[in-house]
Amino acid sequence: MELDRVEDLLARYFEAETTIAEEKELKEYFARPDIPAHLEQYRPMFGYLNSAKSERFTGKVPLKKSTGVSLKRLYPWLSVAAVTVLMVGTYFGKDYYDQQQLEKQKAEYAYQETRKALAMLAENFNRGTEKVAYLNEFVEAQEKIYNKN
Repeated sequence: MELDRVEDLLARYFEAETTIAEEKELKEYFARPDIPAHLEQYRPMFGYLNSAKSERFTGKVPLKKSTGVSLKRLYPWLSVAAVTVLMVGTYFGKDYYDQQQLEKQKAEYAYQETRKALAMLAENFNRGTEKVAYLNEFVEAQEKIYNKN
């Protein structure tokens, strides 16, 4: 192969513009023993590509069994757990709300009963005040009678 053609193929190779047939020509060229000194630096690259093709992995790859629970298998149970938590929360939340409402009603009832009792006490106190006013008039009249004598 001509030196100019090899240099042109190399330039195109590094620009990724070569075909597979042209790359094969380059590999065959650099496999020869008589290469010019300025192209000697490319020999290991093309030599490696030829030797890498024939390499095969012959070892065994140990496959581990998955001991963890996969998320795909866990997902349906997570949704069931979420629904359960929501239902329990709703039930106990409703129970707590009802308890708070009952306490409010009891407090309101106690307030109303206290108002009634205080109103009754005030009414009776007013009646007693009226009686005391009559008693004061009686005492004043009595003092007038006793003081005249």
